[in-house]
Amino acid sequence: MSTDYQRAREELGRRLRELRHESPLGRLTGAELARRLGWPQSKISKLENGRQTPSDGDLRVWAEATGQPQVFGELSARLKGFESHIRSWRRQLASGHRAAQENYTTLVSGTRTIRAWQTGVVHGMLQTPDYARALFESRANLRNTPKDADDAVRARMKRQEWLYRPGKELHVLMLESALRVRVCSAEVQAAQLDRLLGAVGMDTVRLGVVPLDIETELTPGHAFSILDERLVTVEAWHAGLILDDAESVALYGRIWTTLARGAVYGPDAQRVIARARSGLHR
Repeated sequence: MSTDYQRAREELGRRLRELRHESPLGRLTGAELARRLGWPQSKISKLENGRQTPSDGDLRVWAEATGQPQVFGELSARLKGFESHIRSWRRQLASGHRAAQENYTTLVSGTRTIRAWQTGVVHGMLQTPDYARALFESRANLRNTPKDADDAVRARMKRQEWLYRPGKELHVLMLESALRVRVCSAEVQAAQLDRLLGAVGMDTVRLGVVPLDIETELTPGHAFSILDERLVTVEAWHAGLILDDAESVALYGRIWTTLARGAVYGPDAQRVIARARSGLHR
């Protein structure tokens, strides 16, 4: 999502490779280090090439296995440094929302399945242009970032082409509140809800709605998306997060599965959406 973030991750990967090559125990191959750590060799490759974010624990055992435990503090500081600020919206949106949308499209393009949870707004893949424009304008005002809503809307609509490609599946869970929160005019909101009613029948979309009046096992929490089983994106007020360590991906998978148990689908979901739409004219 952030080129700065990816660059920092690649730099950390190069440092890990350097430690493996310069080990006082002798130059280690990736296969040898994987055996010492009990990891698949693919994990060594992903970490060294900046395609996976290590955990603190990964960095500690890497330093120990290469015979250099004293460098763990340096590695940990590098990790905390780029995780703490590079994903901030201030940095991501420095040139406007369009760039952030295009970066996210790149992240999504190779994904086959997206599982998403939304609590306050409609998922971006199912937004109408007018609804998306209202959101971009609101966020730009809040964060005092460049106002490029029209360009951002075009980028988001371009990403929705993903829905019409063979082999793709979007499985969205929406808390009923996401249907009712008004970020736009009643007319725009009504058109957005009509779009959702139509999405229920799409081959590539499975839309579940969690009614507000059901008993739930978990509190709603924040919105997130799981891309295949490889990473999770989270949108917080201060930053957009990308989590790709196996433990975090597994945790969000369990959260999503638990929330899904309260969802209704098909005609039942359409009834909840229609109820929200009828409430616009009261």
